[in-house]
Amino acid sequence: MSVYRSRVRANDFHPDTRAYFDGRRVCVTGGSGFIGSHAVEQLLQLGARPVVPTRQEAPPFLEHLTAEVEVRRLDLSSRAEAEAALDGTSVVLNLAASVGGISYNAAHPATVFQANMRTFLNVADAAQRTGVARLLVTSSACIYPRHCAVPTPETEGFADWPEPTNAGYGWAKRMEEFLAAGYAAEHGLEVAIARPYNSYGPRDNFNPESSHVLPALILKAYESNDGKLPVWGDGRQSRSFLYVDDIARGLLEVAARYAVTDALNIGEDNEVTIAETARMIAEIVGRRRGLTIEPEFEPTDLIGQPRRNCDTTKLKRHLGFETLVSLRDGLEASIEWFEQNRELALTAHHQ
Repeated sequence: MSVYRSRVRANDFHPDTRAYFDGRRVCVTGGSGFIGSHAVEQLLQLGARPVVPTRQEAPPFLEHLTAEVEVRRLDLSSRAEAEAALDGTSVVLNLAASVGGISYNAAHPATVFQANMRTFLNVADAAQRTGVARLLVTSSACIYPRHCAVPTPETEGFADWPEPTNAGYGWAKRMEEFLAAGYAAEHGLEVAIARPYNSYGPRDNFNPESSHVLPALILKAYESNDGKLPVWGDGRQSRSFLYVDDIARGLLEVAARYAVTDALNIGEDNEVTIAETARMIAEIVGRRRGLTIEPEFEPTDLIGQPRRNCDTTKLKRHLGFETLVSLRDGLEASIEWFEQNRELALTAHHQ
């Protein structure tokens, strides 16, 4: 396995964030996963002591951090084990999530909703029972309705229904925000709420049955033997993609400096169409493989939200947050990691 280490360093954080996490014991649910493992690495940069509950016997994304991270083999779907997961920690970053791509989410709304709510109910209850001071709710842009304003402000988070193809996940994330606010009002729990936009990067889920659009396209580009890159849809849909290092850093900044039960989008103003992104992936992978690869669009009714772009006004006003990694640089790093870790990329999220 080729180890990827976050390019974010302590000096990239606000001084108040560095001071808040220094020496603090922090539980990162989902810390053995895609975004969570990057957050764990960044916490170590800040001098924190991460605790990671996981069902995995030997989490591959944390293998290089064995001596620095406390891994607790526990299942958060169990109320008792969730309490054991949080015991002795003062901050919880809830990054545990059950989600896939459009096809998987559309076909499994009940499964996705129940899995996410069951875990979060147990984590929130455990936070109150064990005396945790602060909880970060990692929400999602999936809570926004299909026909929201673009760029989308936080005020539209509970307007209309969530995007139908992600309804189970969107409703679960809305309920997580509501429940956390309830714990703040009733029990005095400090709550921070972050709504990150479309994430991608090293350690992403590349399994074709459940992956999101970018890893799915990267895999297809590597599997192409005829110079064609099949793209689901007509390519006109747009997204605001955010590299995993920037998402993890944004989550830690929100957790440390904006625990006021008021959601903040985490993203940047980089709205690009799927067609543009597919051409970029085709060019990068084609160059690495010594081939000419061209996207081939396959129109379908299951396209997800037509446009998605992040209004970062509040994020910049309250935290001064700016992203560090461009889409092209992030895709280069993601593709390089996939090339070096193909077997792990296809299996890690199903262990």
